[in-house]
Formats: sequence, C-alpha cells, structure tokens
Amino acid sequence: MNRIGQIAVPAKDIERATEFYKDKLQLPLYFNTETMAFFECDGVRLLVSLPEKEEFAHHSSVIYFHVEHIQQSYDELTSKGVSFIDKPHIVAKMGDTETWMAFFKDSEDNTHALMSEVKVG
Repeated sequence: MNRIGQIAVPAKDIERATEFYKDKLQLPLYFNTETMAFFECDGVRLLVSLPEKEEFAHHSSVIYFHVEHIQQSYDELTSKGVSFIDKPHIVAKMGDTETWMAFFKDSEDNTHALMSEVKVG
C-alpha cells in the first residue's frame, strides 16, 4: 500500500453535502447519484455518501486540505459561509517551516482542516 485512492465522508443530507463540497470548497464533481457524490481532490477521490449501514453513520476522520495561502483560503471560505472552529494558527515549527492550520465544520458536522506549510526566514 503506497497511496490513498479514495476517502469516504458520511453525509446526512446528500444534496446539502454535495453543494458544500462543490460550491463552497470548489472541489470538482466527478458524478453523483441519489445517495453518493464523487469529487476530485488532487488525485484522491473523495466520496460523500449516505451511510449504507448504521455502523458507518458516524463522523469521518479529519481531512486536512493542503492550501498554499491559508489566510486567503480561510477568508474565501468564510465569505462563502463555511463555519470555522478557529482562525489560522501555527501548530508546529520544523526548521525553517511552519505548519499552519484552521479547522472547520462541513455541512454534515464533520470536522476538517485547512493546512499550509510556510517557509520562514
């Protein structure tokens, strides 16, 4: 195993979730059905779907979306109504690189994050 092919995110309302990922996060939509929507995210397929079984009806893992300019991305998403838990902030410094993050909720109450690695000095 050396790469991720698809990540699944559970949804409670597939239309609302599809709109969120397509219109607010601006991920390209491959296709959708009545219960699923598939998005392209830089070579990784993101599946947003109604859970097939109750055992899959829990919140998803946190997806960290890499962005070049975290403050700009934060401002753009905030203007589209994305609900952020916090503002962009440094979470780690490694040599000449700072890792910045800002966590947000999707339309289905899953927590995800923007992340950016910034060279300093």
